[in-house]
Amino acid sequence: MDLPVDEWKSYILQKWSLLPKSIQVTISTAETLSDLFLHSSSLLQPEDEMFLKRLSRGYLVGKDPNAPLFYREEGNKKFQKKDYMGATVLYSKGVSHSRPNSEDISLCYANRSAALFHLGQYETCLKDIVRAQTHGYPEGLQPKLLLRKAECLVTLGRPQEASQTISDLESNFAAKPTLAASQFQILQRTLCRLKVKVQEKGNLTETSPAALTKAFEDMDLREENEQISNTSSSVSLCTDPLKGRYLVATKDILPGELLVKEDAFVSVLNPGEMPPWHHGLESKWDTRATNADLYCHRCLKHTLAPVPCDGCSYAKYCSQECLQQAWDLYHSIECSLGGLLLTLGVFCHIALRSTLLARFEEAGKVINKLCGEITNRDICLPESKNLAQILSYDVGGESKKKGKTVETPIPGCDINGKYENNYNAVFSLLPHTGNHSPVHKFLCALSVSALCRQLEAASLQAFTTGLKSSKLKAAVAPMLYPELNIWGVAMLRHMLQLQCNAQAITTIQQTGSEENLITDSRQVRLATGLFPVVSLLNHSCSPNTSVSFISTVATVRASQQIRKGQEILHCYGPHESRMGVAERCQKLRSQYFFDCNCPPCEREKQRPSQGPRWEAFCCHRCGALLQGGDVLSCGSTSCTESVSRDHLVSQLQDLQQQVGMARKLLRNGELERAIQLLLGCQHDAESFLLAEHSVVGEIEDDLAQAYAALGDWEKSATHLQKSLRVVEVRHGPSSVEMGHELFKLAQIFFNGFAIPEALNTIQQAEKVLLVHYGPWNDEIQELQKMKSCLLDLPPIPVGPNE
Repeated sequence: MDLPVDEWKSYILQKWSLLPKSIQVTISTAETLSDLFLHSSSLLQPEDEMFLKRLSRGYLVGKDPNAPLFYREEGNKKFQKKDYMGATVLYSKGVSHSRPNSEDISLCYANRSAALFHLGQYETCLKDIVRAQTHGYPEGLQPKLLLRKAECLVTLGRPQEASQTISDLESNFAAKPTLAASQFQILQRTLCRLKVKVQEKGNLTETSPAALTKAFEDMDLREENEQISNTSSSVSLCTDPLKGRYLVATKDILPGELLVKEDAFVSVLNPGEMPPWHHGLESKWDTRATNADLYCHRCLKHTLAPVPCDGCSYAKYCSQECLQQAWDLYHSIECSLGGLLLTLGVFCHIALRSTLLARFEEAGKVINKLCGEITNRDICLPESKNLAQILSYDVGGESKKKGKTVETPIPGCDINGKYENNYNAVFSLLPHTGNHSPVHKFLCALSVSALCRQLEAASLQAFTTGLKSSKLKAAVAPMLYPELNIWGVAMLRHMLQLQCNAQAITTIQQTGSEENLITDSRQVRLATGLFPVVSLLNHSCSPNTSVSFISTVATVRASQQIRKGQEILHCYGPHESRMGVAERCQKLRSQYFFDCNCPPCEREKQRPSQGPRWEAFCCHRCGALLQGGDVLSCGSTSCTESVSRDHLVSQLQDLQQQVGMARKLLRNGELERAIQLLLGCQHDAESFLLAEHSVVGEIEDDLAQAYAALGDWEKSATHLQKSLRVVEVRHGPSSVEMGHELFKLAQIFFNGFAIPEALNTIQQAEKVLLVHYGPWNDEIQELQKMKSCLLDLPPIPVGPNE
């Protein structure tokens, strides 16, 4: 996903193994990225490119003229079964494969509008109706489309527009009486019903469509930092010879305080499960919904009605505005490379997009950075569009101005010492070239070389196509003068940077069926991005910040009190509550090239034989904690019980298999059987797992879900409270995981009409989630709705004898 597909990786590995030792040494010991790129690029042969093209053709990213009918028919099947969400996705796939201004696209838009109507998405339904008409929806089918439009307008409380639509419809009937008698009678009855609705709503004030909540616009930093863009004034940028750049608190910071609010310099949507199509499969058209179908490929907003690129079937956007912005910035280049970019992976895609975005910064800064890499010198220059001025600067990294020497600032900063979210800051992120394995560098270099060959084959015409602004043309033109190798070196640098500097952009997705009254959720990776400011944060296995995302905007909040002078720390993934010290250290060393010495790691290294309680076993005789290595002994002085670790691990695997079977029963709606199996698992777990073991918590959580589905809210709450105790031990009382569990418990109390318990739990959940997400989080909004509903209830009358 991040790296190229396995077939290309295996191919390159074999190619590497067949290279003469002398060439391997030359590539392994290349002193500059330029040398690495040029040596590797010279080894890319036509047969290598042909193999890569065959792999790329496996991804169906073009517009297939036979696909719209297939997806429309599959969508109709879902529609008939009242699976309107599934139908919407399939109609969207049909839209993506349709050519503009064709009957195919108009029919798919119209059908999608019907599904959206049944989902209650009336504003979006209206937009699809307009799109269907714009693309030439058949005249004979217009009446039912206009009826749907009128129904939407009535429901939205816009009677004047609804009346006008009904008048247009009646005129259409009179002018072109082409409908069969039965159809005409049905439409007449519907029209009469709509007229009554319009009269009933005639006295209502016309309301404008509800705007999509733009939460990130309301989350402003209290006082922005003058040294670091998108950052609070509570933070300062420092540098150290050992740990490089880092952020520290300039004053005491309270939990929940917003420290960074940064839009990604570049981001690429994670395509999700998109296996390439192979000959022999039953259908080459995938009917599954992936991230690529549900989120805008530019701003990452969730969308039920994406607008597709006119040139390919892969790229989809939440609006025409996002589509146009993406086209102007990068998609005009990427459109024809869709299959190749999916084959080469997200990192290669980000590397390309970063250099494409660099075109829109001032020519002086970009040429300076790219040419500086070729000569292995990082030249820091003032902002300038004049190439003559650029060439007059000393190449040693300092400028001579009026006889004075200006010191080079902190890497990534401008000459005034300000660190901004721009290409200069992105370029300054370390590629760690010396730490990557020779094979990995060869893979990246050849992948970038192949991409450059494709760009070269297209003569780079798209670089200047469609650039309306003379400023943009001026910025692009000088950069086309050097060889494409300059762009290749820049892309290689970015691809190597990403292993240590890429940020997974995540979102919270609901899991389970839509009928469930209790929302379960999980954090999923939506995209990968580069955030120059967020990249300044160093790692801790127990960080003092929490990072979340709204669209492409990252927000960093203090998750605990941070004292003045303390470093601002972020977790790179290996968290003390998710994995043991040995696993954390191995992951950090292999991916980020450093040994972690944070306080949790130091503590755990001093007691290596004692693992976390959420992985611990207990004595089956007395229930005390078992300790040791291959053979575990009871920690109680009055008990001599001992047992093989392998035996307990095998027992745990059997238990997890049983829990998996119970979950399958839950998904299939066999609630009673699932509960019986889970109760058996609960009994078995008590005999050898500590009460705080994560599997014990999972069993209790599953039981809570099962009882909630049966409407037994009291039992559901009892089991979820047991699960909460496990979550608290593992993640802490103020953790984001605790917040999500408290949210579920609040829902259970709310649905069970346990008012005091619900209000108390809502308050606890809000307190935790506000620290991590701020006020615009979906779960916080839902909690506030529940609280408002409960507080608005009339008091329960008290009888005379009570």
